[in-house]
Amino acid sequence: MDITSQAIPKTKKWVENFARFGYATKGTIYVIVGVLSAMAAFGGSGGQTTGRSGAFREIAQQPFGQILLGIVAIGFIGYAVWRFVQAIQDVDNKGNDISGIVVRIGYGLSGILYGYFAYYAFQMISGTTGGSGGGNKFIVSKLLEQPFGQFLVGVFAATILAKGVYQIHKVTSGSYIKGIKDSKMNNKLQDTYRKLGQFGLIARAVVFGIIGFFLAKAAFAASASKAKGTEGAFDFLVAQGGPIVMGIVAIGLASYGVFEFFKAKYKPFRTS
Repeated sequence: MDITSQAIPKTKKWVENFARFGYATKGTIYVIVGVLSAMAAFGGSGGQTTGRSGAFREIAQQPFGQILLGIVAIGFIGYAVWRFVQAIQDVDNKGNDISGIVVRIGYGLSGILYGYFAYYAFQMISGTTGGSGGGNKFIVSKLLEQPFGQFLVGVFAATILAKGVYQIHKVTSGSYIKGIKDSKMNNKLQDTYRKLGQFGLIARAVVFGIIGFFLAKAAFAASASKAKGTEGAFDFLVAQGGPIVMGIVAIGLASYGVFEFFKAKYKPFRTS
């Protein structure tokens, strides 16, 4: 059953606009990652297995790339703000029971992560990334420098693994289609939306599962070199299942990007 607009807590109009821009930006990055990686899998010219930082570099190399990357950074800030609103104001009606609190904490962690992505994009624009790559190896290396660093990396791994499981839960429970104005889409668009969501969420679950596995290895070994991001997950898929398997997952990530475009347009907000 869809959540109607009357059941949704009020959100400021500027927050709604910022959130929609954030969803569209997130979708754009997923499409770039998925398309480039699928091209690499199937032998297309210009293809490469890549992750979010690779997508940033691809954008930066385009005409007016610095400006485009700045727009992406602002979009990620918008998405981070929306995640914090979801966590604090409970605009999705997750509630205050244990399961609701866990989901809302996940929203908050997602907000922190996308805030970091925005920060990294701005670093790329200013040329101050220092060659870190902004990926999981860098994050793990910083965590390991902290007190109880291995434990923190273990928590990071568990969080990513749990996020992967949650993607499957959203598919099996049908929760991924809740809160969308299906009535604003014709039947063909509704069907397309559902299929994109199913395919995209399953692909994300696969990638998160692989990333979480290697983060767990990094935690046990206390070694950042064991960590992998999306690009590493694609390399693992090629090694274990071949380029076709990797290509299917890459197309799934691109599908998830288009799914996010649907959210940007159709997700209901009750504004004040």
